[in-house]
Amino acid sequence: MHGHRQTFMSTENNKQKQSPRVTHISWGRMDVAALGRGRDFKLYPGGGRKWDWTETGTHHVPGIQPADVQELLDHGSKIVILTRGMQLALQTCPETLQMLRDRGITYHVEETKAAVELYNRLALSEAVGGLFHSTC
Repeated sequence: MHGHRQTFMSTENNKQKQSPRVTHISWGRMDVAALGRGRDFKLYPGGGRKWDWTETGTHHVPGIQPADVQELLDHGSKIVILTRGMQLALQTCPETLQMLRDRGITYHVEETKAAVELYNRLALSEAVGGLFHSTC
């Protein structure tokens, strides 16, 4: 990677940074533009990183916690995509969905491949973030 980065200038005050595109998804593997390869990712406008479940003590049940989603909101996500895994094993805590509703954040909970398709489509024009789990 060379240090080339495109910057788009606009007269609008709030021009959103684009969320990185997922270029490949398969069992246990995701490739994300500018971030590389990994198993699970947190993605948001302007960037992202590998999603380390141990940071918040996340497990398949009860699932994605408010603390997992907070980073997406802190980076300006106005739409949030939450994945359920390839075999729908990953749940989402009711408190997480309530937090998103309370903050007026649109969210989608989908199987991982469907979630990636939706995320990539929204990333073209929206401030979207997501939590992506590439296995069960």
